[in-house]
Amino acid sequence: MQFLLILLVIAGGMGLSVEAGLLGPLGGEVGDLWATFSIFGVGAALTFLLMLFFSPRNSPSFFAQPGWQLLGGVLGPVYVVILTVATPAIGVALTMIGILAGQVFKSLIIDHFGLLGTPHHKIDARRILALVFIIAALALVAQG
Repeated sequence: MQFLLILLVIAGGMGLSVEAGLLGPLGGEVGDLWATFSIFGVGAALTFLLMLFFSPRNSPSFFAQPGWQLLGGVLGPVYVVILTVATPAIGVALTMIGILAGQVFKSLIIDHFGLLGTPHHKIDARRILALVFIIAALALVAQG
């Protein structure tokens, strides 16, 4: 099961690279914020349709959840604006490796301390080495 989930997140990462490649030209045509809005508008419409047909009707309201859990709604557009602005300037590869470096760094901290309600996964030498390799990839691609 873990292997299938790893393949799924790899596919998701590939989708993010395609999204970054699409956002740059779209932002150049309609503006960075309009490009971001279009991505979230289409995504919200699709999610609404999926919820309409596949979501259990007796789900608890998201309004009943702690407000901090909705912070992703703020972080998502910031992330997409960054993709829209950075990708045309530095390319998809450098943008994605930079995003990955930031994600892994922050993920190690979240895992180590069990933040945001996640289980603890202590930082060890292997995890630090993985981050070092990602930073090395960032440096190599930046100089290429």
